[in-house]
Amino acid sequence: MTPYDPNNIFAKILRGEFPCYKVYENDHVLAFLDIMPRSPGHTLVIPKAPARNILDITAEDFAHVARGTHRIARAAMTAFKADGITIQQFSEPASGQVVYHLHMHVMPRHDGIALLPPASRKEDAKVLEDNAVRLIAALNAG
Repeated sequence: MTPYDPNNIFAKILRGEFPCYKVYENDHVLAFLDIMPRSPGHTLVIPKAPARNILDITAEDFAHVARGTHRIARAAMTAFKADGITIQQFSEPASGQVVYHLHMHVMPRHDGIALLPPASRKEDAKVLEDNAVRLIAALNAG
């Protein structure tokens, strides 16, 4: 397996070298909005530990990611009045992984509304700011 690249975009976000729409952070994980969301509120949860994907992360570090993903999913249901949640994780190119830092996709879903295709459009900054405020409020309330 290819080794972890510390210069991937998510590593740069963790180091503060690249901006993001942060919605949650603790000692182990960072959650931020996807700038090319497949649904309103599409959030990425990443470990602070350097891990290419699920195949090279420790069980303990992955447990932190799972807990963060759970927390974001519950808040997203409220913030976006969702009917359901889709959680996705891709490991290695054959699975569709594009950024090689482990990340979980949390996508609020509404009955009868399909997900947008991956990376199909960049969301407007104002929409992302508003969605971040909504999600942060739901996280703080719960």
